[in-house]
Amino acid sequence: MINKRPISIIDNEITSAPKVGNILLTKQQIKTRIKELADDISKDYPGKKPLLIGILKGAAIFLSDLAREIKADIEVDYMAVSSYGATTKTSGVVRILKDLDEDIQGRHVIIIEDIIDSGLTLSYLIKNLASRDPASLEICSLLRKKDTQKLSIDVKYQGFSIENIFVVGFGLDYQQEYRNLKDIRVLENARHNNGY
Repeated sequence: MINKRPISIIDNEITSAPKVGNILLTKQQIKTRIKELADDISKDYPGKKPLLIGILKGAAIFLSDLAREIKADIEVDYMAVSSYGATTKTSGVVRILKDLDEDIQGRHVIIIEDIIDSGLTLSYLIKNLASRDPASLEICSLLRKKDTQKLSIDVKYQGFSIENIFVVGFGLDYQQEYRNLKDIRVLENARHNNGY
């Protein structure tokens, strides 16, 4: 029998191409948890008008849904950073591709992330934004991988803790694909090295 699945060559190894696998988190589970996170943020920032900073591109869908559920007045801005290329391996060097439009000095800031893996990119962002003298700086992440962080990062608002697997959907991608899936699914045969 001939294997009809596509193959790819990575690091001189022939492997099956990645494919979308089982649902890890349903759209209803995600929706329910986002509502809970939004309620927590609303309670923590009465009258403070926090600035939510979405990290593009992955956090855009999460931030959009989260912002609509927050009952407090908020503002939204975005940053784009890169430590990846066309692979799932981090280069280790973080570059700012799009900086903030807003000055954050004296503002209450919440960084909105799709997923925290090694924490290297997020650690860079925390240092960068803290140097701009915000009144407060907190983290909200939809996902956080267990036992993969190279740096200790305090995450005040965390959606779900997941195993060290590669996931796609709800903004999370593999080579710019699968962001539009409504559920979060496991990507099978994906080669990666904990670089988020």
